[in-house]
Amino acid sequence: MTGVILTVHVVHYPLFLEVGAEQFPSYHQGHMRRIIWVVGPVMLVEVALTVALVALMPSSLTITGLVLLAVIWAVTGLVHVPQHSRLQEGYDPDLIRTTSRSNGIRTMLWVLRSGLAFALLVL
Repeated sequence: MTGVILTVHVVHYPLFLEVGAEQFPSYHQGHMRRIIWVVGPVMLVEVALTVALVALMPSSLTITGLVLLAVIWAVTGLVHVPQHSRLQEGYDPDLIRTTSRSNGIRTMLWVLRSGLAFALLVL
């Protein structure tokens, strides 16, 4: 997910501002329709693997990874999804910037999870 979220954060969200008001609703709808097929299955697999890892190998690293994932899901469901729902209504540069900032939180958390995963591999 780290690679996906970095791509979305660095490529997709900045382009939201470039599209313009007239094309934005169609562009955003296309983004949402396509991105769910990438992030949805991967996020579900990530949850399953994280829970399994905690069950099979409980440690401070695996539990921290689970906590980070719970925060990611909370930010996604409580902040990010509602922002995207509002963006469905039309082009709003301030809301796009706010959405990008909240996505920055998720991006940082996924980068931290990647660091934990690397630590688990080398320890």
